[in-house]
Amino acid sequence: MISPFLAEVIGTACILLFGSGVVAGCVLKDSKAENAGWIVITWAWGIGVMLRIYASGNISGAHLNPAVTIALATIGEFPWASVPSYILAQFIGAFLGSTIVWAAYYPHWEKTEDKGAKLAVFSTGPAIRNLPANMLTEVIATFILVFAILFIGTNNIADGMNPFIIGLLILGLGLAFGGPTGYAMNPARDLGPRIAHAILPIAGKGDSDWGYAWVPVVGPIIGGVLGALTFAMIF
Repeated sequence: MISPFLAEVIGTACILLFGSGVVAGCVLKDSKAENAGWIVITWAWGIGVMLRIYASGNISGAHLNPAVTIALATIGEFPWASVPSYILAQFIGAFLGSTIVWAAYYPHWEKTEDKGAKLAVFSTGPAIRNLPANMLTEVIATFILVFAILFIGTNNIADGMNPFIIGLLILGLGLAFGGPTGYAMNPARDLGPRIAHAILPIAGKGDSDWGYAWVPVVGPIIGGVLGALTFAMIF
């Protein structure tokens, strides 16, 4: 059996294969899925998360998200000593997954003139740039994510159904709260690929918008911790 570290690397990478992959398909020029829209994007993210929980849940707990790892450690459900290795694995996985997507869509980068669309394949960005409001959106969405995951765990659900339900949760959050910021809800999911965007030789790319990069890191961590603490106070 693979180690929890490797399970988190592979799991987070595969989420980005689905997530960055579907965004690339929808926004890059001359893709067969070009302009497929937000519904397609949110479904792919939900499916990606669901499948990776099925694959890695029994090995690492399928955190796949530093906000989840820190939130669980905050309420004593995960050892703090293991937090750094999990977060490192998640960032490595997110970087690798988005890099594979770049390679898969290689001819389309040069065809695409929109620099913002290219960045969107890798990381989130606000529809309306208002950093306090953008931060609040990420806090709210990740609060719901972590609180709901913990709440789902208290129910006697048929074996094997929890990952399916969490996949639907991701879908629902994307539909409800994805509009303002692209619903990062995961520091590794955003920052790892943003670093890949900065490093990779992407044809015609613009800057990586480092002025916004802290929002999808700090917001999810705050929201995740608050969601876990609220759950711990209620249950």
